[in-house]
Amino acid sequence: MVRVEELTKRYGALEALKGVTAEFPPGKVTAVVGPNASGKSTLMKSILGLVVPSGGEVYVLGEPARKNPRVREHIGYMPQDPRFPENTTVREVVRWIEELRGAPKLDLDGLLEYFGLSPHLDQPTRVLSGGTRQKLSAVLAFLFDPEVLILDEPTAGLDPLASSRFKDRVAAERDRGKTVILTSHVMSELEELAERLVFLLEGEVVFAGDLEELREKTGEARLERAVARLMEAS
Repeated sequence: MVRVEELTKRYGALEALKGVTAEFPPGKVTAVVGPNASGKSTLMKSILGLVVPSGGEVYVLGEPARKNPRVREHIGYMPQDPRFPENTTVREVVRWIEELRGAPKLDLDGLLEYFGLSPHLDQPTRVLSGGTRQKLSAVLAFLFDPEVLILDEPTAGLDPLASSRFKDRVAAERDRGKTVILTSHVMSELEELAERLVFLLEGEVVFAGDLEELREKTGEARLERAVARLMEAS
């Protein structure tokens, strides 16, 4: 479970989050959506501890996250645009993260094979395609069996096979009771994976609930059109 309560964040005169309250329950995939500058990235980074909120609190598995680096041990993060040291190989990046985390991990060889990374182990990250870097990011996100997964545009650059395998893995983690928080601009992807949705607009929560509730509220069967209705109404 991840919960945010009355979360605010100011950057000078700009108020990026305006008292955001939302829950991200275990065993569910929750999509965070909204137009550009809606506060999605600030919310995600606040949960990760990469942004210090101006007010309010983030709770991860019941523990306050502010100034509490221990909660990050329970989070697997897949950024939209993963960056790795250019002169290190895939194998070296994985080894470095293993040493940094120092935590029990899943079957590394199995994950590498699953995401098709085994042939790239000794290649420097600077020569990897965007999709292959994304596969490496996926391996690192799942590797330590985290209880919370935060996935930011995770299938960007993935080929159809890798994207399908990734979605299958996310569904499996959800079914194991993990908390999954997902952002994507591809509404069909969210419709396939998510059961819940948090819609942000100008730093405020406009809707938070199940997709079926959203469809009933807007009268639209398709998620893309339902979200468009929310934007029009707001």
